[in-house]
Amino acid sequence: MEKIPAVQDYTPLPNPDGKFHVRLTEGRFQNLRRLTSWPLLALFFGLVWVQFDGEPWLLFSFEQRRIVLFGSAFSWRDLPLLAGLLIASASLLFFIAVAWGRVWCGFACPQSIWTWIFIRIEDLTEGKANRRAREAGTPFTRYRLARRIAKHALWILLALATAVTFTGYFIPVREIFADSVQLQLSTATAGWILTMAGLTYANAGLVREKICLHACPYARFQSVMFDRDTRTVTYDVQRGEPRANLRKADTQRGDCVDCGLCVQVCPAGIDIREGLQAACIDCGACIDACDKVMQKLDRPKGLIRFASEAQLTGKRSQLIRPRLAGYGAVTLCAMASVLYGFTDTTRLLVEIRRDRDALFTRLDRQTVCNHYRVKVEGYSEEQRFVEVSISGAGQSELFGARQIDLLENNASWLPYRVCLRDPGPAKREFTFNFASGDVSSAKTTTFLARSF
Repeated sequence: MEKIPAVQDYTPLPNPDGKFHVRLTEGRFQNLRRLTSWPLLALFFGLVWVQFDGEPWLLFSFEQRRIVLFGSAFSWRDLPLLAGLLIASASLLFFIAVAWGRVWCGFACPQSIWTWIFIRIEDLTEGKANRRAREAGTPFTRYRLARRIAKHALWILLALATAVTFTGYFIPVREIFADSVQLQLSTATAGWILTMAGLTYANAGLVREKICLHACPYARFQSVMFDRDTRTVTYDVQRGEPRANLRKADTQRGDCVDCGLCVQVCPAGIDIREGLQAACIDCGACIDACDKVMQKLDRPKGLIRFASEAQLTGKRSQLIRPRLAGYGAVTLCAMASVLYGFTDTTRLLVEIRRDRDALFTRLDRQTVCNHYRVKVEGYSEEQRFVEVSISGAGQSELFGARQIDLLENNASWLPYRVCLRDPGPAKREFTFNFASGDVSSAKTTTFLARSF
């Protein structure tokens, strides 16, 4: 299948300080981006505080070895379901990429969302892009230094808020704040928060577009996934060329007036007029800027627009094609498998270990006892008491708690002793049975009657 070539290297607009300054613009795609990103931000910063029956609504607890998803607890053994969920999400991302390019990157990717927020803070504190570019490389004044300090202070505050919130999905956020106020935050937790804050500050504030181009693999294999019918941000060469400044216009010029706004508003600093490029994240900022210029010049909008290569040549894009259908089928299968997996999760987890002090204990000539350690973990709010029994051991007797209170002994190792009369062979198997309401579990273990 034919691949769409992508320009891998690009050169941002040069400035005395060695970086390009993104110019903010308004338009329908920027409004759409906000309608997508702000709810995602609200969910990210808000869900960590939501509780259900006094427990976090969403938590990945390494300490308790459990996952809480929307009020339902899952065992750490259900982690493959999360891997399946990631595979399904990746398949959906590929499906979207084949159909509409990198719209995920431009409208919903966390790197892009945080980068736009940092750019807006920069615009608020240090002024518009043209002012920042004009002041670049000039000596600092007190006022300009104060604005620069204010920018970095706000960046650091946002980075810390992001890091604390992200950590709150692994350690209850209320515990983090309580420990911080009491100066009892562990070194590991504090180090993790500072590391995450530093990465957020660097990624969204300093590195920005280099993450999308060099660190994210998606930028590198996008040209392999795209085809002639993929709709992506595209410059209409036939309509726009040859470019000509309005002051030097002639009858042979195209609609592009070479104003450069499409480059100035691009968060990646690329020139979309040079063709499909690996750094383009399909955010639509160049479309909004160009449409405004076309509107002022009383010319049709869409010189830069979401279009496929086939559409630019006057052909009709196919809605259903083999590659798109293949990714769609993989996505549906992956999602169906994950949904089926959630119907058969671990609700009662049991572990049994033999006591290592002695293989067996002989009470008399006919009675032999084995010692065990049992741990039971419940993952349902309805589970409180677990009944314990044994089967398949013949004339046997169980010594230990016949009823485990999960409120007091959840995930605790409890001692048990099993004694058999006339145990027979040197080694035999029997079963521990555990029941809590409609949930039950059985574990088979061995009974040793004499040394080998």
